[in-house]
Amino acid sequence: MIKMNALKNPLRIITVAGCAGILAGVLAHNSQVQAEPSATPAPAAKSEDKAPAKSEAKQVIPSDEELRKKLTPLQYEVTRHNGTERPFTNEYWNKMDEGIYVDIITGKPLFSSKDKFQSECGWPAFSKPISDGELKELADKTHGMERIEVRSTTSDSHLGHVFNDGPAERGGLRYCINSAAIRFVPKDQMAAAGYGAWLKLFAPESEKKTEPAKK
Repeated sequence: MIKMNALKNPLRIITVAGCAGILAGVLAHNSQVQAEPSATPAPAAKSEDKAPAKSEAKQVIPSDEELRKKLTPLQYEVTRHNGTERPFTNEYWNKMDEGIYVDIITGKPLFSSKDKFQSECGWPAFSKPISDGELKELADKTHGMERIEVRSTTSDSHLGHVFNDGPAERGGLRYCINSAAIRFVPKDQMAAAGYGAWLKLFAPESEKKTEPAKK
């Protein structure tokens, strides 16, 4: 996993205010996809909530042919060809309902609505992943910028990028994620969908505290 120190590795800084310029340039290059607005890449956030125990069985990823049938053209383009959907028109950019966001291919939990915030740039933004281990980061120098790409560990799908221009009170990171790469599971449907173990994320803080050791 690549971790960059913004002070030791000064890169091109383009904040939310510069979204319009980047968007215009990429649209001219490709009418279907465009790059997320860039800011100085930053190290990954550490999730405070531990993931439920993982199954030992290795998940089998569908073949490319199967994925073409399972996914929409946009979902396939984003996850397999590193595409980027249009801002402000994608499914989850302004969705703030309680629930979790899972990998569109594997169903692995990736982000929680508790860590989602409005970045005003048109794509879903999160301050941290739902747990450590389900994301990996790679250097990305496409579109004339230096960024940190975020991919899912299990499916190796392109998700988006992570920047260090997020809210300071949330840790300072912004995971800019494509809606096409994830699927939202509402809180009230999590148990039925097999994500009951993750409901602890929405429990009151008093219930999250570690239970005292038994005598």
